Amino acid sequence: MTELKTYTREEVSRHAAEEDIWIIIDNAVYDMSNFIDMHPGGVFPILEYAGKDATDAFYGMHRQEVLLKYNRYKIGTIEGQKEQITIRQHGDLSKVPYAEMSAFLGYKSPYYKDSHLRYQKGLRKICDELKTEAQECDSAGDRPSDEFAKKLGSYHLLAAHVGPGSWLHDVVLPGNVPGKEYDYFHDMITHQEFARWGTPGLVAGLVGGMTISLPTVLNYGKPELKARLVPLLLTGEKRMSLAITEPYTGSDVASIRTHAKKVEGGYIVNGVKKWITTGRFADYFATAVKTEKGISMLLIERQEGVETKAVKTAYSASAGTSYITFENVFVPDANLLGVEHQGFRVVLSNFNHERFMLIAQSVAAARNAVEECFKWAMQRKVFGKRLIEQPVIRNKLAKMIAGVESCQTWTENIAYQMNHMNYAQQADMLAGPIALLKYHATRMMHDVSDDACQIFGGRALTKTGMGKYIEDLQRTYKFNAILGGSEEIMADLGVRQAMKKFPADARL
Repeated sequence: MTELKTYTREEVSRHAAEEDIWIIIDNAVYDMSNFIDMHPGGVFPILEYAGKDATDAFYGMHRQEVLLKYNRYKIGTIEGQKEQITIRQHGDLSKVPYAEMSAFLGYKSPYYKDSHLRYQKGLRKICDELKTEAQECDSAGDRPSDEFAKKLGSYHLLAAHVGPGSWLHDVVLPGNVPGKEYDYFHDMITHQEFARWGTPGLVAGLVGGMTISLPTVLNYGKPELKARLVPLLLTGEKRMSLAITEPYTGSDVASIRTHAKKVEGGYIVNGVKKWITTGRFADYFATAVKTEKGISMLLIERQEGVETKAVKTAYSASAGTSYITFENVFVPDANLLGVEHQGFRVVLSNFNHERFMLIAQSVAAARNAVEECFKWAMQRKVFGKRLIEQPVIRNKLAKMIAGVESCQTWTENIAYQMNHMNYAQQADMLAGPIALLKYHATRMMHDVSDDACQIFGGRALTKTGMGKYIEDLQRTYKFNAILGGSEEIMADLGVRQAMKKFPADARL
C-alpha cells in the first residue's frame, strides 16, 4: 500500500479541475480524478466541492461505510489536523447512547457474566466481517451460498442458533466460550448480533428455517436419524425447514390437509405447504401431516415427488420462502418424529424458543433503528438547524428508546427464568409471558418503524443509502408480528395462560 502523505489545505485547493480533483473529508484527502465519472450521483456534487472540505456534504448524503469501500482513493491527510470522526472498525461497540445493551457499556447487571461479554465481543467481530457479504446476498435475493453457511458452521454458529443443548457441549464458541456454558443469554446475544446485519430475509433463509425445524429431530428423532442428519446441518452442508403452514390454515394446525397414508415400511404423503421459510433451499422438511388418528410429524427428504416453488414476499428472496407439493412421496418409518398421531407435542415443543428468538431479533432491529435515527438527527440540518433541535424529533426518539429498553429488560428477565427452568417448567410458567412479550415487542417494532420513517423522511423509502436500514425495517417488521404466532393469538394466549392460574378465591 502506498504510504499516505500530508498536505496543507492550500495544496488541496489547487486540485479543483474536473481532470484533477481532490476533496477533504474529515482530515483525509481523496483524489477523485478517476472516480468522478463513476460517481452514482453524477459529476456536479463532486465538482461543487473540488479542492474543498466536503465533510458535512458527504455525511449528509452517504453512510460512513462508503469511505471504507472506496478507501483506495485516499491519498493523504491534512497537515496538523487530527481525525474528528471515528471510523467504526469491525467488532467495535457503538458509542451512540442506547445503541448497545447497557451491560456491554460498563453498567452493572445481575445477569451477565464474563463469558457473555467475551461471546458478544467475539461474535460482533465475526458478524461485522461477514456483514457486507450478507447484505449483498440479501439485496440480490440470492440463495445463501454453501460457503457462507459453512463459514457459520465453522464457528459453530448454526448450532448456537438452536439454543443451549448437548449439540454444543464439545465445541468452543466465539470469545473462547465453552459450549457447555452456553445459556439463554448467549442465545439472545446470538440472535441480536445477527439481526444487526439488517438482512432479516437472509437470516431467515440461512438459519431461521433450521432453528425452528432441527429441534424436532434433536428431541424426537430416532438415534440413527440424528446421527446421520445433525452433523450435516450444523456444519452447513445441508439445509432444513419446518413445513406446517398450508394455504388453508396457519395457526389452526388441526385443520391441515396434507395427509400420510400408512403403508408397509412407512407412509405415502400427499399435500401442499405454503410460506415455508428456507423451503426453497431445504434438503429436509420436518412436516406436519394428518394420519389416521391425529397429527403426526415426519422428516421428509428432498426426492422425486417433492417440489418447491418460490413465494414472493416483502422479505428478500434469500429467505427461501416456498410453496411445497408432496405427490406420492414415500417416507420410511425411521423418519417418524415422536409418536404416531401425537405430532402436536412435536409441533408445540419449540414454540417458546422460536418466539424468544423472534423477540430478541425484534429488540435488536429496533435498537439499530434508534442508533440510526439518533445519528441522523444529530447530523442532518433542516432550515438551518439540526433535526435534534426540534422538540418533536426528541419526543420521537424518547418514545423509541423507552420502547426498546422496556422490551430488552423483559427479555433479560425471561432469559434468566429459562436458565433456571427445565422444559416442563418453561412450558407451564413461561408460555404466557413469552407470548405477551412477543406481542409487546412487535407492537414496539411497529411504533419504532413508524417514528423512524418520519425522522428519515424520503430516505426511509429508499433501499440503499442513508435510510436503508429504516426502509428494510419498515418493509419487513410485520414478519415477526405474524411468524411464530400472530399478535392477536399471542395476546390471547398470554391472558388465557394467566386465567388458568387465576386464584379461585380472588375477589375485589
